[in-house]
Amino acid sequence: MRKIPRTMSTQHPDNALVPDWAKGEVIEGESEVIEAYYSFSTLGVNEVMWDAEGKDVDTHVVRKLFSEFGEYFKSNLLGEDIFLTYRIPNPKIEGAERKVFAETMESIPVTFDVAEKFYGRKIVPVFEVILPFTTEDLDIISVAKYYEKAVAMEEDIQLYDNVNVRDLVGEIFPKRIEVIPLIEDKNSLLKTSKIVEGYYNAIKPSYMRVFIARSDPAMNYGMLTAVLLAKHALSSIAKLSSKLGIPIYPIIGVGSLPFRGHLNPENYQRVMEEYEGVYTFTIQSAFKYDYDENQVKGAISHINREQVKDPKILSVEEEKIVESIINKYTARYQPVIEEMADLINLVAIYMPKRRARKLHISLFGYARSTGKVILPRAITFVGSLYSVGIPPEIIGLSSLGELKEEEWEVLEDNYKFLKNDLQRASEFVNPESLSTLSSYGLLSEETSKKIREDMLFLESTMGVKVGPRGYESKKHALLSQLLTLSLKERRYDEARQYIREMAMIRKSIG
Repeated sequence: MRKIPRTMSTQHPDNALVPDWAKGEVIEGESEVIEAYYSFSTLGVNEVMWDAEGKDVDTHVVRKLFSEFGEYFKSNLLGEDIFLTYRIPNPKIEGAERKVFAETMESIPVTFDVAEKFYGRKIVPVFEVILPFTTEDLDIISVAKYYEKAVAMEEDIQLYDNVNVRDLVGEIFPKRIEVIPLIEDKNSLLKTSKIVEGYYNAIKPSYMRVFIARSDPAMNYGMLTAVLLAKHALSSIAKLSSKLGIPIYPIIGVGSLPFRGHLNPENYQRVMEEYEGVYTFTIQSAFKYDYDENQVKGAISHINREQVKDPKILSVEEEKIVESIINKYTARYQPVIEEMADLINLVAIYMPKRRARKLHISLFGYARSTGKVILPRAITFVGSLYSVGIPPEIIGLSSLGELKEEEWEVLEDNYKFLKNDLQRASEFVNPESLSTLSSYGLLSEETSKKIREDMLFLESTMGVKVGPRGYESKKHALLSQLLTLSLKERRYDEARQYIREMAMIRKSIG
């Protein structure tokens, strides 16, 4: 059985600071090749996600890594000791990226040829791909079969008389790849086991990896919902693994701030305890670049060494209670976010850009029946709300007042560090924000009233103080006031500067 990575470096652009080796504020092109090597060799991650979704991707990354950093990769075998995993565009969802999907799949045999020459033996450096927006088993079955039939088997195509493709390009390896479903929306996360079992029945892999999203579910349904959906998915994966008799290794996509998972060098131990059963944790850009390098290396080393614990298994009754909590909370959270969409999008314009990404917008709540609300990507969404002094973690909390006793028990059993996450986020609440934003016409009185109710519930019922508690968070609150004024006065260069300073204080854009 192959080594399963415990840490996966990703290209999520949530870093406030820019690393020294980057050639500019935006990490792109050759800098991302350097970043992959840095993540492996200096930070000690086991795996690097090479992202072809939403951005231009260098499909010659393996050749460049070997040619530029050959000594390191001679001692650390790519595909056996450390791993490079492509995240590909979903051709069903991202129509403009269909040919990028095909190009990326076609590049996998090229990486094999490069590695065979480099190592002097058959070694497969890339053999798994991540498919975002997976909603059905057919999504990942189709990708696996596409590679097998349209890429690997093209060697058998007869070109003329006795001349086959193989005669021109040589034999194609690998013959098949594994597909990792990245499951991101509520309905799909609730049926994770169905998606995975369908793939198993069609492909019969010896093991599987399943990627549980954490940021997009939080943006679309609220932080509490995202955590409970992850716990539901982890439980169902464990049950299915036992049923099928194959190991299934969950990955979770967690960022630095509480809303996006709270995985950073200061809080990683709590996150590992929170998400028992997870094999692979994403190490995103803020984790890598907004903390002291030695602290980052120490945290990654600890995660790599830590034993994986079994997840909490939910009973059928507990699953129903989890869904009931989710419905109550989401019903309170989503209307507030819809009402704040214009403000969020206004602030988003001035957020720092850290990666060269193609234009991407998010359809809030995946086209809710009440209307289609457009929002920025999750990192920018979170950063925008923090910047105006209203961290999204607090929105919707007053709905918890509707929970029955057994629902509270299930919530506390399945979100161990809820209070810790809220305490951290609440430091960045600017108590003056609601009145200031309302007086400037940037927030309606009705929305302001709902958020005040959430804040009151957080303090009176959950015992969490709302507002700054130290020099850094007080400075953040002051900057959020200055930002609001600069937006009102249309002083946009100042707005950008205030946003950048606040991101550095909280050690993450969003």
